[in-house]
Amino acid sequence: MKSISVFCGSSEGNDNEIITTAYTLGKEFAQKSITLVYGAAKIGIMGKVAEGVMENGGKTIGIIPAFLETKEIVNTELTELIVTQNMHDRKVKMYEKSDGFIIIPGGFGTMDEFFEITTWGQLGLHTKPIGILNINGYYDALIAQCEIMVQRGFLKQENLDAVVVDTTIEGLFDKLNNYKPLPTPKWLNKERL
Repeated sequence: MKSISVFCGSSEGNDNEIITTAYTLGKEFAQKSITLVYGAAKIGIMGKVAEGVMENGGKTIGIIPAFLETKEIVNTELTELIVTQNMHDRKVKMYEKSDGFIIIPGGFGTMDEFFEITTWGQLGLHTKPIGILNINGYYDALIAQCEIMVQRGFLKQENLDAVVVDTTIEGLFDKLNNYKPLPTPKWLNKERL
């Protein structure tokens, strides 16, 4: 993979392990010559990942909607900055620029990005790998909720298994690099009446 989108928070939160791991993830991007595609912010966990990339000689593509493009938020030292009209266009552009996706801690915006890109994969709209870096148990409850969705018949196990999860950066990269996409759902291949 030459480029990966990282979905994460514009806040730093209050867990130092998350903050330091975000920076280390960015450093790994630079060392592996993977371009970071992200939300363009210089603040929060987003800013830490970008800092890790840039301080170690890596490339960054920041994508931000025009209404958020302020000097307090946007990182002006990026390799490339793309300004979109709205939040949806931002997600589409991040998808277009990426070979895969990594989700690290964040809030509602991160969940929105994760569920939308995962749903696109479930519907056969893309076959790019999606991984959750479960730092310090942050996503334990989300993973448990997804397992409840499977148990209650609202989500197929194969769709849940299509999202790879690891607690370490190296473990997650290994799983992303060995990812095998699901076949396109049969019902999407049916002739339309």
